[in-house]
Amino acid sequence: MTEKYADLILRAAQTSKVSSYHLASRIKQEVGPFLSHSSISGKVPGYEALYNFYNIGATSSSEPMGAIINGLKYARDGNGANAQTQTKYLIPWNTKERAITGGGIFIGSSYINIGQDTIYLQKFHVVDNRGGELFWHQYMTNVLAPYSESNIIYKGYVNSNLLDTDMTFVIPIYNNMPELPCKRPSILDKDYIQDNTKVYADVTNTLNIRSGPSTTYETITTVTSKDIMTRIEKGVQNGELWDRVILENGIVGYAFQSYLKELPAVQISQINLSLDKNTINKNETAKLKIEILPEEAKDQKITFSSNNPNIISVDQSGNIFGVSSGEATITATAENGVKGTITLNVYSKVEEIKLDIENLTLQEGENYNLKATIYPEDATNKNITFNSENNDIATVDQSGKITAIKEGTTKITVTSQDSQNSQDNQSNPIQKSVEVKVIKKLTEDELKFDESLTTQGNIISGFDHNNMTVENIKKYITTIYEIQIENYKGEKIENSQLVGTGSKIKIIKTTQTNNTTETLAEYSVVLYGDVNGDGKINSVDLLVLQRHILEIQTIDEIFQKAGNINKNGRKPTSVDLLLIQRHILGLQIINQRD
Repeated sequence: MTEKYADLILRAAQTSKVSSYHLASRIKQEVGPFLSHSSISGKVPGYEALYNFYNIGATSSSEPMGAIINGLKYARDGNGANAQTQTKYLIPWNTKERAITGGGIFIGSSYINIGQDTIYLQKFHVVDNRGGELFWHQYMTNVLAPYSESNIIYKGYVNSNLLDTDMTFVIPIYNNMPELPCKRPSILDKDYIQDNTKVYADVTNTLNIRSGPSTTYETITTVTSKDIMTRIEKGVQNGELWDRVILENGIVGYAFQSYLKELPAVQISQINLSLDKNTINKNETAKLKIEILPEEAKDQKITFSSNNPNIISVDQSGNIFGVSSGEATITATAENGVKGTITLNVYSKVEEIKLDIENLTLQEGENYNLKATIYPEDATNKNITFNSENNDIATVDQSGKITAIKEGTTKITVTSQDSQNSQDNQSNPIQKSVEVKVIKKLTEDELKFDESLTTQGNIISGFDHNNMTVENIKKYITTIYEIQIENYKGEKIENSQLVGTGSKIKIIKTTQTNNTTETLAEYSVVLYGDVNGDGKINSVDLLVLQRHILEIQTIDEIFQKAGNINKNGRKPTSVDLLLIQRHILGLQIINQRD
């Protein structure tokens, strides 16, 4: 199998101790990127099967193909070199591998290892490492070779993602040099006039700075609209106009004139942003106060940006809008790069308190942990207080734990605390209440539920979702009293009818003497996944819950609880939808116990 040039070059680099990037760029410089040069064809008459990839010894001659033939003579015998030299450089170069490796050894030992260790120094011999004999020991006659080879090496490093590695640059420093680098020979003086104007790039993203006045020249660097530069020569050439510029870091190059805009004579030196408060409410719009100094520069363009548009957004007139709770910094930037900033907070008020139940029935001595969820989710102050209207009937602590004391009815109220911090100072506290009914405690002889069930206050769950008939539900309950079950509409259901979410299980005591009935206890059924109360978990529930999530059709609290498959006390989400869907497909059965 024929080996690739890349493999030959890598092995040559290991043998010669010369960078593979340098060898590759030297080959491309000498014989071209397509490797079709006569000096490496092996077919030149009289010099068949000889190769010279670096044109070593290829001195110019007036004879046809004189330089190529001179190079191949060197490949044959080193131009009469002694046996030691020929052995050192692997001469004759009668294979491509010997030519690439031997030539690499020649470059390393004859130039790099004696101090001419850069492309520039190999072309311009200005180092004194050969007994004071300067300026004569050069590798080639092409004046632009260091530039073009360096560009090849640069692209190799870019393509290999090596630009971030540590590099050492050896740069000769000359005395009495002009302040600016000279223009390339192909650039005509008549196409430019001297200038000294501050400009910036009038672009949305970046502008390329090139080595010459055309897109055919290499890109030296890029600038943005925030970068200031000096135009040192203004283009007056025919066709597309290019200006010669110097950047603040000293780089000199060419930029397309249409993308350059002159800075005003009077520059903005300071931008002050202020607001009469440091916090705005969510969904509030406010106008920043903008002071530009000096006054004469006030009409100059400035742009606005937010470091977090998801907290505070800003338009190009300085109007800000509170998006969500948090902190953000607004920055105003002038065309000359001067900036002004202001950091503001967004306060998100409590809009709703949602409780996990609407009413509660407890037996004396029972407890229930009331779950309160604050909306919106980004509310700044989520602190709440709990209060009982009658502590003799039921008490509540500040974690929401309700304790039934004695028979009667009272109200537990949950109140938000964020009104004291709201920016409008007119916000009323948000409140939500649940009615608590305390009934006489029933003994286990009077009422007992199967251990597989979960009761929380008057909410009961844990039933077998595959068999929700009245007949089966009653098997979970042991009581000396009558069991009556009603669906969520308040209609009495019996026997084979299904019990669904929102159905009421009532424990009824009948007094025979006067034929009166009394409801001793009442429990609301929750079948997780059944959000329409029909006692089944199917695609209808998916549709109902989806419409609720999309705020098309609201469902009652008990059904929202059944739709909260995660059991985290929050509003049902798309995650809960997915869990119901997986249950329907038999992939993951919903756990009915809390």
